[in-house]
Amino acid sequence: MPSLDVCLTPELLSLFDLRGRVAVVVDILRATSSIVTALAAGVSHIVPLSELEECRAYASQGYLTAAERDGRQAPGFDLGNSPFGYLNEALPVRGRAVAITTTNGTRALQLSLAADAVIVGAFLNLNAVADFARQQQKDVVVVCAGWKGNFNLEDTVFAGALAELLAPDFDVTSSDATLAAHQLWQQAKPDLGGYLLQSSHVRRLNSLEANKDMDFCVRLNEYNLVPIWRNGQLVI
Repeated sequence: MPSLDVCLTPELLSLFDLRGRVAVVVDILRATSSIVTALAAGVSHIVPLSELEECRAYASQGYLTAAERDGRQAPGFDLGNSPFGYLNEALPVRGRAVAITTTNGTRALQLSLAADAVIVGAFLNLNAVADFARQQQKDVVVVCAGWKGNFNLEDTVFAGALAELLAPDFDVTSSDATLAAHQLWQQAKPDLGGYLLQSSHVRRLNSLEANKDMDFCVRLNEYNLVPIWRNGQLVI
């Protein structure tokens, strides 16, 4: 039986051997939620990058550029890190390619590339991620992007929700991190948005007047797609 483990922050990834496993990278607020939304809105592919300048350079190749630092859109880029950027009729994205860099999520993606498959998870595509994992029949590690190397609540709660969906077919009891994530999900499930109001990242977003982003990012199964890493880019 395959297992589900949870890496609570990218700083702990050195303790995991990702080879032969599926890495589910999750940054609920907001990188992976934005990536899922972008592909659902018709973006052709997404190139995640670590640095602002390498992201900016993609503009000369016709890419839309998206950049966020400390929760704010970086100056000089087409988009920030809000999923609503890809749902804005004033900036059509269908058929366009996007280069993106964020404070936490794109770093977690880059650090997970040793896995057999690297996919992007969010509450927005939770069921699709679970279906993909079942089809692979390999051990899964949920890589929580956290916040600047620290644990965060919302990514871990997602891991718990995924554990609940996979429990009949996966070992979700051997890892204390998975057990803890599952217990957090049990507390959060009756009112996910209300529960996450405790989270430091939600308070940070609300201080930036980005609370509508938070409401959107906790919607369940808005999209039935799985972004996957192929040849240096994320595609459906």
